[in-house]
Amino acid sequence: MSTQSKIEWTEQTWNPATGCTKISPGCKHCYAETMANRLQAMSTPGYDNGFKLSLMPSRLSQPLNRKKPTMYFVNSMSDLFHEDIPDDYLDQIFKVIRQTPRHTYQILTKRAVRMREYFIDRKVPDNVWLGVTVEDREYGIPRIDELRHIPAKIRFLSVEPLLEHLGSFDLSNIHWVIVGGESGAKARPMKPEWVSSIRRQCEEAGSTFFFKQWGTWGADGIKRNKHLNGRVLDGTVWDNYPTTQLSF
Repeated sequence: MSTQSKIEWTEQTWNPATGCTKISPGCKHCYAETMANRLQAMSTPGYDNGFKLSLMPSRLSQPLNRKKPTMYFVNSMSDLFHEDIPDDYLDQIFKVIRQTPRHTYQILTKRAVRMREYFIDRKVPDNVWLGVTVEDREYGIPRIDELRHIPAKIRFLSVEPLLEHLGSFDLSNIHWVIVGGESGAKARPMKPEWVSSIRRQCEEAGSTFFFKQWGTWGADGIKRNKHLNGRVLDGTVWDNYPTTQLSF
């Protein structure tokens, strides 16, 4: 079965592949790696290989069996555009997506170049939202330009974990921006002014802003359980989803 998600911006997760390899600073304290290793220790089916990349063809049909329209985060435990996932397997995944127009699929990657190359001669299904992770200036910001050139109905950024001040950057043709701090015992702090800067730029660009969490470090700079730090930014819970589509 697909899994009910605790991620604030989605409903269910669907993992037709699991496992990954680290490619940038945002991967340092990967929650999926920690979870996969825990599930392996518990002998959970599908995690025999821990966090080694594994294809799960038995899971391909899961969305077909769910009749209720659902928002799926695809590959929460991997990266769909990992270099070791073959194009023909991606084709199978997108075939299921096209067969289930009642569902919405959110796909997030740090491998933006491969994602853009994959869609050069393939149409992005209308029920797919494509996103990239933007954790810093060096690795994250360049991914935005790759994403911007893919003709998806919704293009989004996951600015989590936000590791530094991003400065001024181009949000043209980006519909949705999620921002969040890192969680876990070794979490790196996120400063309120970094988040507020992104929110202001979203307002100026017409991009919808969603604040996911402070994470382990609160707005006051104190380290505590992330649930105690909450999700309030500038006195507001920013729980917004994209409602309009920018021209491509």
